[in-house]
Amino acid sequence: MSRIKQVKTHAVSVALERPLWTAHEPLDSASVILVEVRTDDGLAGCGQIHGAPMKVICEWVDRFGQIIQGMEATANVDIWEKLFGLTSPRPGGHAGRDGLPPPLPRGQRPQIMAAIAGIDIALWDIKGKRAGMPVYQLLGGSARPIFSYATGGYYHEGASDGDYARELAGFVGRGYRAVKLKTGAEGVAEEAGRVHAVRRAIGEDISLMLDMNAPYDLATCIAFARAVETANIFWLEEPLHWYLQPSDFVRLAQATPIPLAHGERELTRFTVRDFVASGAIRYVQFDATRAAGFTEALRVAQFAEQHGVQIAPHLAPEIHAHLVAAFPKAAFGVETHGGPERDPLWFGLYTERVQVRDGQVHLSDKPGFGIEIDWDYVRKHRA
Repeated sequence: MSRIKQVKTHAVSVALERPLWTAHEPLDSASVILVEVRTDDGLAGCGQIHGAPMKVICEWVDRFGQIIQGMEATANVDIWEKLFGLTSPRPGGHAGRDGLPPPLPRGQRPQIMAAIAGIDIALWDIKGKRAGMPVYQLLGGSARPIFSYATGGYYHEGASDGDYARELAGFVGRGYRAVKLKTGAEGVAEEAGRVHAVRRAIGEDISLMLDMNAPYDLATCIAFARAVETANIFWLEEPLHWYLQPSDFVRLAQATPIPLAHGERELTRFTVRDFVASGAIRYVQFDATRAAGFTEALRVAQFAEQHGVQIAPHLAPEIHAHLVAAFPKAAFGVETHGGPERDPLWFGLYTERVQVRDGQVHLSDKPGFGIEIDWDYVRKHRA
């Protein structure tokens, strides 16, 4: 048995070459929190978290590390349930009779779920290393090439529609057969013009997704969908304001033939369940590195498969490609960035990881997630 001996965090942040923004927020850096879990028999697993504020998340990881110290490292479900159980009231919880903290604060749920995610991913890495096989193989998958699409078109100062069109056409030139454009920061007419410019640049046989970052109310989004339908759009991702619920997505789906994608901002399988069960979305994008980890992502994938919804996890292909490989008939693929200007971590953080060639992610046969970290890079860019 391998028991948890130590849990550590390493916050890493790298400045982008130029400031970018989405419809929702500015971006001036690429950041990640690495979670290192070590066992008493010498195994080490590495998880990762994408969330903020980084300091708060690291504090939660440290607290949780103390709670799970001594637990069996391969018992990921037991550990997940123990930590998740702290987010709700329980008999005697305030009295501390069970030796655990009182119910955790509601206002920090995103950071708490992110902390659980990083620990859980590290435990899956350990589970694979203990078994001597990659995570996808643990799940019954094979090392087939995984379809990938490249995301670009982040807004930046002074850029024209032609600049964004050339950027995404460059992804096609590198072998991608699907690309995703950031949209939603401007009005319907301006955004529709930008979308059509990209479609003309990439040609008609390349899949074009739109990543909207929740910019519109229902009526405006219906108008936008109708304005871009002739551009042969593959999906509308996060099309509606953050507070709109599955019933609003149902109405949008009834108003446009463009498929809808959603899920990266959801914290648990329970809210994802409601979007999937509503029939409104055709692609689910739950992100194991943002909330709840690989254990929860696997539960989401199983539910999606049962409802005929395709799995298309949000970013982190080094983690999510293992999940996609285990669902050959229910998975669409994984997301990558086409170049280092948006994701310098992908090109500098690892000495070993999955490889992306010609629009496909190629898994290795190394145990766990097959990731090796360049710790000199971590020290250089420690946040």
